[in-house]
Parts: sequence; C-alpha cells; structure tokens
Amino acid sequence: MCGLDHHDDSLLEAMLENNLLFDSGVDGLYGRSGIFEDVIERFELLVRRLGAPDKATRIHFPPGMGRKTLEKSGYLKSFPHLAGGVHSFEGSDRDHAKLLGMLEAGEDWSDLQTPTDVFLTPAACYPLYPTVAQQGAVPDDGRLFELSSYCFRHEPSKDPARMQMFRMREFVRIGTPEQVCDFRESWLERGKTMIEGLGLPCHLDLASDPFFGRGGKMMAISQREQALKFELLIPVNSEETPTACLSFNYHQDHFGQTWGLQFEDGRTCHSACIGFGLERVALALFRHHGPDVEKWPAATRKLLWED
Repeated sequence: MCGLDHHDDSLLEAMLENNLLFDSGVDGLYGRSGIFEDVIERFELLVRRLGAPDKATRIHFPPGMGRKTLEKSGYLKSFPHLAGGVHSFEGSDRDHAKLLGMLEAGEDWSDLQTPTDVFLTPAACYPLYPTVAQQGAVPDDGRLFELSSYCFRHEPSKDPARMQMFRMREFVRIGTPEQVCDFRESWLERGKTMIEGLGLPCHLDLASDPFFGRGGKMMAISQREQALKFELLIPVNSEETPTACLSFNYHQDHFGQTWGLQFEDGRTCHSACIGFGLERVALALFRHHGPDVEKWPAATRKLLWED
C-alpha cells in the first residue's frame, strides 16, 4: 500500500491538500478532519483495550492547570521555553477603549492582557500528582491511572508532527521502583507490538527531554546514562529523523518528593508514565498507508475498526 506522497511537497502540504488538516494561519495549530479524528478515536480504543487488563483508574483533566502547581512541579526550571500561560483582559472601560483604538490602528495590544492563575497543561500527567497526594497514603500495591488531555508546548514548526496543541494519552504508575519499572518494561513490549501490528516501521531508542540551557545538556546526558527515557520512533515527516510517537519515562522519586507521595510506612513513591502522542500516530498512519482509510492494509483496519 502506497503511503501519503510527499516527495515533492512537505507532509504538512500533503495533509492540507487532502483535507485531512486545515490551516489556521499559525504554525502548529491545525483543524482536523472527521476522518483524522476518527483515526485518533480508533487508536485510543486500541490503547484502552491493550491496557484494560491493568485496570487503571481513568481521569480526564482540562487542558489548563494551576500556575502554582506548574511552578512546584519544576517544569519551569527545565522547560521554560515550552511553557504557555493564559492571559486575560482585566482593565477598566477606559482601558477597553484604548484596546479598541489599538486594534483599529493595528497596534500591539498585548500589554493590556495580564497573567491569570492558569497555565496550559504541558503533559497529561502533571495535574495528577497533587491530586493523588491529596488522597493520602499510597497502598502497598501502588496506583495506576489512565489519563487523556490536550497539551501545549510552544515550539511552532512546519512539521505537523510537532504541533503546539496536541493530545496525549498516558498511563501513570505510582509505586515502588520495582513496580513502576516492571510496568514500563511491559509497555515497552506492548507498545512496539501494537505499532508493528498497525503496519508502521518503528524502533525503540534511548532518549532525553529537551531541557533548557547549558545545565540542560548535563541533565540530558544523565537522563540517557540512567536509561530514564525511551521513545518509540516512527518515520513521519522524514526517514532521516523519525518522530517519537510513544514515550516510556521513569521519573524515579521526583514527583514523589515534590508532592509528598508516600506509602503508609513513609517510603517515598516512584513513578513512571507511558505516553502516546495521538496526532503523531495518526500522522504516521496517513504517511505510510495513504489518505484513503478504506484502502489501508487489512491488518491495520482490523485492529482499528473491527476488533
């Protein structure tokens, strides 16, 4: 089966030409067709089926989270360049009149917006840890959650696999180091098998997060040396630089220490998360199988539409 032809044009242009994505005028923000959304919904159902035996507790958070929660999480120490805060107009009638005049004149009116207590959620799991902490001690067998959320990261790009607003589905395991590492290992196998079953080329690789600044380079080296992050890479926008579509992260006790996540005996909990980039997987499917889902390989269609 031929994939989505983008040898002469970029993948983004091919997606736009086939009315699978729609241009908003801002890089990394796109409308999505009903077909594109259906593929994502079907993939989410597949993930849920594979994760069902684990009996995770499902929680859905909004795409915004509290400013203080984000500050305490440490995200701004490592990724200040990706964070996005929500601003709003809180002025007087006179300020409103000034704003209208600036709009009419085509002037920059952003100074009339003030920061609110809301930040856009950078990863689906960030609001979870304080929520679990509020529920008291973690049982000896740990906790497991299934999450889904729109997320934001400020990295505008012509690569459609690097959207500014995108969705993540995650499984988060909280428990002992052995419990969370065993869970991550189980999904390293399950995730690769699932993607291969969809007829997509992929491979697992050690990875590191895009930490900010000079100190971030040392953090990235340490993360790789300790094998804290793996990614499942699929050629999406290019063969030379495949895209991370699934991630497998071991946080050690970072969130346990930050939020006071403990067992009854006072031991600090560790955590791990398995993340699925939903738009990225959908793009990979269109890239390799073509724009007409009716012509996708029978095995792929069976997994997504018939199981």
